[in-house]
Amino acid sequence: MILKRKAYDKLIEWKNKSKGSTAILIDGARRVGKSFLAEEFGKNEYKSHITINFSRITSSIKDIFENDSMDLDLFFAELSAQYSTILFERNSLFIFDEVQLYPKARELIKFLVEDGRYDFIETGSLISIKQNVQDIVIPSEEEHFTLNPLDFEEFLWAMGDYASVPYMKMCFQEKKPLGAAIHRKIMNQFRQYMLVGGMPQAVATYIDTKDFASVDRVKRNILLLYRQDIIKYAKGYESKVLSIFNEIPGQLSKKEKKFSLSSLGKSSKMRTYEDSFMWLNEGMVINPCYNSTDPNVGLNMSLESTKMKCYMADTGLLITHTFEDNSYIDNQLHKAVLLNKLGINEGMLLENIVSQTLVSSGHRLFFYSRTDGANRENHMEIDFLISNGKKICPVEVKSSSYLAHSSLDKFLKKFKGRYGQPYVIYTKDLMEKEGIIYLPAYMSMFL
Repeated sequence: MILKRKAYDKLIEWKNKSKGSTAILIDGARRVGKSFLAEEFGKNEYKSHITINFSRITSSIKDIFENDSMDLDLFFAELSAQYSTILFERNSLFIFDEVQLYPKARELIKFLVEDGRYDFIETGSLISIKQNVQDIVIPSEEEHFTLNPLDFEEFLWAMGDYASVPYMKMCFQEKKPLGAAIHRKIMNQFRQYMLVGGMPQAVATYIDTKDFASVDRVKRNILLLYRQDIIKYAKGYESKVLSIFNEIPGQLSKKEKKFSLSSLGKSSKMRTYEDSFMWLNEGMVINPCYNSTDPNVGLNMSLESTKMKCYMADTGLLITHTFEDNSYIDNQLHKAVLLNKLGINEGMLLENIVSQTLVSSGHRLFFYSRTDGANRENHMEIDFLISNGKKICPVEVKSSSYLAHSSLDKFLKKFKGRYGQPYVIYTKDLMEKEGIIYLPAYMSMFL
């Protein structure tokens, strides 16, 4: 099935504004739908298109790039013949798929764009790691955007629901509850989204089968692919990357979700593992969340890189990763999630899905943590900090119906005058009380 993606509109905007003056690079995790998106765009928006997949490049195509790229008339004529595709000036598209596997093609973009005859889209994963850029000049004629997993609205579109999000947005703007029946319906859909995740193949499988076991198999294959990529591409420190990757569910299941390096070894130091965390971030397997020691509009200025939380980029993959040693049939995980009876891990999943939603909305992730060994009363941790104009909005995530938020209260007292609207993300309907807005988790997309 064809899944409607918001990123398609970004490509339309690029095509109309650029008019061939730039190429566009679609970056993203493996299996997030980059190639499919580019192919659909090429089929729908151009008279013809050629996709060159560098993971399956033939010797004859490689020879054209190696020996004939300085003569663009010859270069285009040969590619047109090789792919049996007629090219139309200003109405044909080239897609360089998995371009990280052949960096020379990416470097060539500068001259292809300057030529101006055709449009160019590049897709790739691990685009920025050293081995994929060390021998090339990165073209300045290249625009860039990241394709994330499907967000909740895109998931609802796949389910045939185009009405819920506009109504949710109206209620958010007017700060009014949705009502018990509608809230219950949307919260159930949101739990399905958490369980399935936003990887296109998993979503399509769920839409087609409604079978969580089939979806689980898809997600296990994606996790296997990630591990294979780590072994293949994280040369020299693959064991460190795998150690971090395998530790993510255990770290997120703790009350304080900061990644503890001691879990990797008693003498482990951040400087030893820094490249490994960066690799997982570049591969868009994780969404790192950094401690901001002095919450202000410039959150990045007070970033403490040694203290971080390590969320999975897709919550559906996190669920499968967490219970990878069991089958869905054995542990009945899907029922536990849908019926809100998962127990302690419910908080882990809710916090991860909020992190995923914030990243999809364009936020970089920060949290605030303060510890005082001498006085427990001074301890506080705010799950997320988001910048809203000239103020910082603190965001707490609560998986239970218990509405106490002592850390948020301490934060509001300590940073009075600095913060904007405080939020509590939880599983009940929208409510405003004593200056705090309590948002159902599915409304985190509007922050």
